[in-house]
Amino acid sequence: MDLAAAVDHARTTRSSVLVTLRGNGRPQLSNVWHHVGADGLIRVSVTATRAKCKNLVREPWAAFHVTTPDFNAYVVIEGDVELTPVCAAPDDATADALVAHYRTIVGEHPDWAEFRRAQVDQQRVLVVLTPTRAYGMLPA
Repeated sequence: MDLAAAVDHARTTRSSVLVTLRGNGRPQLSNVWHHVGADGLIRVSVTATRAKCKNLVREPWAAFHVTTPDFNAYVVIEGDVELTPVCAAPDDATADALVAHYRTIVGEHPDWAEFRRAQVDQQRVLVVLTPTRAYGMLPA
């Protein structure tokens, strides 16, 4: 499958399944909301305390499984992952990146100060995947 076509398909939705690798090599799957930026990178917000984040720290590789609404077609996009630092202050660079990410997926937040504090409290991290391989089946 053409990588660009797969990434374009991922742009049509924000819902996907993030696949990371556990320490024993078996997959860990999590439902997430993703965003594909104009740069072609796929981003998702996670908490540093969850298994998926710990998996990505140990093995910086992931895949996103993205289906069509009728569940008759799908793409899987694999790639290397970079993680931002854990959000440590409401005004740090990670908080800024999380605000930008939220805006692209949901829009404006009613209280950005509260949102930024929550990112610190939840120990949020932004996962950034660089697509390197894709497979699946899309309608012709």
